[in-house]
Order: sequence, then C-alpha cells, then structure tokens
Amino acid sequence: MTAQIAESLQYEGETLQMCSEPLDMYFKLAGVDSPFVGSCTALWRGYEGSWEIIDDRLYLVGLSGTLDDGTEVDIETLFPGYPDRVFAHWFSGTLRAPRGKLLEYVHAGYASKFEQDLLITIEQGCVSKTEVRQNGVSDDPDATEEYGPAAMLVFGKENGADEE
Repeated sequence: MTAQIAESLQYEGETLQMCSEPLDMYFKLAGVDSPFVGSCTALWRGYEGSWEIIDDRLYLVGLSGTLDDGTEVDIETLFPGYPDRVFAHWFSGTLRAPRGKLLEYVHAGYASKFEQDLLITIEQGCVSKTEVRQNGVSDDPDATEEYGPAAMLVFGKENGADEE
C-alpha cells in the first residue's frame, strides 16, 4: 500500500498531521462500508478529514471527498444539521501525530518514522491521556518535517465519463 495522505488535527494551537482515521470507526460501529471512493493510491479512504480538539473533546471540523455516485461531500452530507463540526463521540482509540524530522520513509500506510509521535488517547470522543514518544534524532539537516507520500497514482474517470 502507498503511504497515505494524513488528516489534519488542530491541538493546543498547533496544526498537526494525523496518522489516524477516526471516521473509520464511525462506519464500523454503524455496520456500513464507507461510502467514499478513492481518487488516488495515497487516499484509499476517499476523503480528507480535518479534526480539532477543543476542551479535551475531539471534533470533526472539515470533510471533503467524493461518493461513488460522484457527489462531493462535506460534513453536513454525512451529519445533516451539523455544517460546522461534529463531536466524535463514536471514537475510542489513540491518535498518532508525528512531529520533527523524518527518520525513515516507508511507502506503506502510515509507517514512516519521525523524531517524535504525539499520542493522544481518546475514549468516546474525550481525551483521556497524552504522551510523546521519542523515536530518535535526525542528523540530516535536509530531512523533511512534513508527513506525506513520496509518490502516488491518481485514478482517472472511468468509462469515458469525462468525454463529451
């Protein structure tokens, strides 16, 4: 699997790239498959979510993606009546947000390794614990501090849908 595009997380005044997919648990708990269609090998889940932790509560604050019928999606498409944010009460697990310089690039999922991982444990949408894991120190002055895939294949429209 190609390295995946990270979701964004606003936390304590910092914008982080998050190597976790809290919305996936929403679909699992609902007993349904995700309605999104992947647009490239770096975005198999088919959507990009933006998240924020406010007063120790996790919120979905942005969503973009495409459904299998071609419909463009925002938060209110999935959560009618909630255009701006949704409390992620369905999510329990650990959010991982890498920090610092890249130590090792792995072209698979979220396996790349950075100097630190901020680990935020969430229980039913609420922060229960935070910890910083030290993974090492880069001695490469040119090492990136951005999480992301080094390469991806973008999917074209099927069956000539873009032809007139």
